[in-house]
Amino acid sequence: MNKNKILIVEDNVDTVELLKKRLRADGYDTAEAYDGEEALKKVTEYEPDLILLDIMMPKLDGFEVCKRLKEDESTRYIPVLMLTAKGDVDSTCKGLDIGGDDYLAKPFDYKELVTRIRSLISMKAEREKLLKEEKSEALEKMMDQVAHEIRNPLVTIGGFARRICESLSESDPNRKYLKLIVQNVETLEHMIKKLIELQATVISYREPVDINEIIAKALEEYRPALEENHVDVTTDLMDNLPNISVDRKQIKIAIAHLIENAIEAMRNKTRELNIASRVREGYIEIDVSDTGVGIPRDKLKSILDPFFTSKIHAGLGLTYALKIIQAHRGTISVESELGKGSTFTIRLPVKRPGSH
Repeated sequence: MNKNKILIVEDNVDTVELLKKRLRADGYDTAEAYDGEEALKKVTEYEPDLILLDIMMPKLDGFEVCKRLKEDESTRYIPVLMLTAKGDVDSTCKGLDIGGDDYLAKPFDYKELVTRIRSLISMKAEREKLLKEEKSEALEKMMDQVAHEIRNPLVTIGGFARRICESLSESDPNRKYLKLIVQNVETLEHMIKKLIELQATVISYREPVDINEIIAKALEEYRPALEENHVDVTTDLMDNLPNISVDRKQIKIAIAHLIENAIEAMRNKTRELNIASRVREGYIEIDVSDTGVGIPRDKLKSILDPFFTSKIHAGLGLTYALKIIQAHRGTISVESELGKGSTFTIRLPVKRPGSH
């Protein structure tokens, strides 16, 4: 599980070292900055879940740092816990006015600090969850509109283009144009099909299944595409995995979409696909690893967002996979290194919540 990341912005080295030591002992990941300018640079590089920000600092004071963070769309929602001098009411009020999320007066009690940190990180997680739900609702509306408004005209265009094409002689120069129309209609129909599939991720039938068997079937389905793209496939599947209760068809589709995404990522690259399975901490984990182009660090958080990607097929496939896994009370996470490849990890609970 990823550790929550805290950026400590404080010019007193002893205070930084003490906070670093205690926060790391409590399971947090930390980074530090010793002045305001360094803080703004570190925020971009480190992408913290929370910032501990001292007011009195050289170069740029805490007020200016907080102001700039809250004006920037990419950093606006990172919680800022401001550290003020004891009894300095004016500084406290000013800090909250410019967007600081909370404050603590020095010298502070460490237990109180950790309580404030937990509270702010929890609020950030709730905000992100709400945002995802709003995006999901917007997606549902968009798909419904697309399905109704575009599908019928596409069927008509494709049908008439095919009929005209069939009526022309092989030597007619217009045939190649009609074939292009038909091909493009088929591409759009494929996209509509994926949108409708995504809309209909209702789990219909669950039964105890062997995940390794589903992985094998997903690979078999993509065997022609893997061979055509010269992808070397290896597997590292744990023996005797416990059977888990899932919708066999839906889980196969989710894994297949990750395989499709991996193939897309490995164009003009060394092409190696590895799929692994294992049991860990009450979950079955499935890794789908590629040697593709990788995902830039600043894009990793958005890769499963259908509104983010410009590759409509891969983007919808990943979103569809995510919705299936979430419907099974599981998760998908991704780790990636630019130029070296990505690993998508599916985690599915071995036991359903409430079962014994």
